[in-house]
Amino acid sequence: MDCEHTNPAREQHHLITRRQFFGRTSTGIGAAALASLLGGNAFAGTNPGGLHGHLNGLHFAPKAKRVIYLFQNGAPSQIDLFDYKPQLENWHDVDLPESVRKGQRLTGMTSGQERFPMAKSLFKFARYGESGQWFSELLPHTATVADDICVVKTMNTDAINHDPGVTFIQTGHQQPGRPSLGAWMSYGLGSMNDNLPAFVVLISQGSAKRDAQALFQRLWGSGFLPSEHQGVNFRAGADPVLYLNNPPGIDTATRRDMLDALAELNARQFRDYQDPEINARIAQYEMAYKMQASVPDLMDVSDEPESTFEMYGDDARKPGTFAANCLLARRLAERDVRFIQLYHRGWDQHGDLPRDLTLQCKDTDQPSAALVKDLKQRGLLEDTLVIWGGEFGRTVYCQGTLTDANYGRDHHPRCYSIWMAGGGVKPGLSYGQTDEFSYNIVDKPVHVHDFNATLMHLMGIDHERLTYKFQGRDFRLTDVHGHVVDDIIA
Repeated sequence: MDCEHTNPAREQHHLITRRQFFGRTSTGIGAAALASLLGGNAFAGTNPGGLHGHLNGLHFAPKAKRVIYLFQNGAPSQIDLFDYKPQLENWHDVDLPESVRKGQRLTGMTSGQERFPMAKSLFKFARYGESGQWFSELLPHTATVADDICVVKTMNTDAINHDPGVTFIQTGHQQPGRPSLGAWMSYGLGSMNDNLPAFVVLISQGSAKRDAQALFQRLWGSGFLPSEHQGVNFRAGADPVLYLNNPPGIDTATRRDMLDALAELNARQFRDYQDPEINARIAQYEMAYKMQASVPDLMDVSDEPESTFEMYGDDARKPGTFAANCLLARRLAERDVRFIQLYHRGWDQHGDLPRDLTLQCKDTDQPSAALVKDLKQRGLLEDTLVIWGGEFGRTVYCQGTLTDANYGRDHHPRCYSIWMAGGGVKPGLSYGQTDEFSYNIVDKPVHVHDFNATLMHLMGIDHERLTYKFQGRDFRLTDVHGHVVDDIIA
């Protein structure tokens, strides 16, 4: 029977990974590593477990070349920021009807409550821009880019708690172990910069008083993909990348000689064992060597004009803040880093929401809007996809004691809001509609898998065809789900 699944040559071809391909067609120090670093795009597609035979790692012309993902860890309240529900003024402290909740699964934090009183937002809303999009008074700067962004109000997820929720939207699965979104992008598309990683991570701590949720390195890990595709965490301070600087007594020439010798030893080991992680290790050593020159230049913002800090806010001068990381994200985008992931912690407002949400928005509103404006004025926004959002939303009903001046909100996976800008997304669009309680979706739902499929589409990738064979199965970011949301693509 003539079938590709029963063709031995085809099956063997499926088992050869990209790194094995490099190892078998390269010699010396490391032509394998250099192929990874210098030819990421040229060789993308050679692994039939990945982009099946498509040169340059693309299935079709991309709208975006790079992604800046401003992930708000902890779940911002859509009701208090984007999804304006004026009817709640009349229903404040009235129990949410069971006909709306429909027996939905609740977290252990509110499932035992005797009442589910609805809480109106304490913040005023208004329309902005020619598009007339609604924004809370907590987002005055984001409101100024209303005509540049697309607000998706009907995001929904399968997860109801933070760790599975963040893991799900970042890896396509609620359980740990899968590659992260940035790792898939690095694997599928390669690097556009020889001297910086394809995937960079920046983390900031929010100003909210409540303890923030934990972040785990697996959220930007490579899972079962070759390890050079994992995100590289750039830290604030004098040593942005751990172990990057030469130890005392070792100069650049000596380090080069050491790397050459080590690469030769690794190459010999690869010839014996054919383990693709050996070549991944060579590639990482080479990248670390190159970053010794590129990272200090990237992190030194002394060449930025005063107008830049006026745009991003005073916090942009303080390393490790969200504002400083947004500025670094623009500098990384200028240097053609493929996937730039920011995490801002502190959005988990189960209580004292009015106070803590105000603090979080003060951290993020101005620099987020500044990033969009800055990219636009530099001609980078059209091929840079910017995303702002968290892992799920917040409930319309109050968690704990409700007063006229204070309330909290529990986790809500059934609907929440994110926004996107640039990179082929329709600007000035409010997409989807929720009910008058911001509890259920009325029109145009966007599941996490749909969102990730759309993101990959904008980058020129068919989400069904970027796969990796692992333990006898072809895996992909969207598993066996996901539909591209064509309505939000320009």
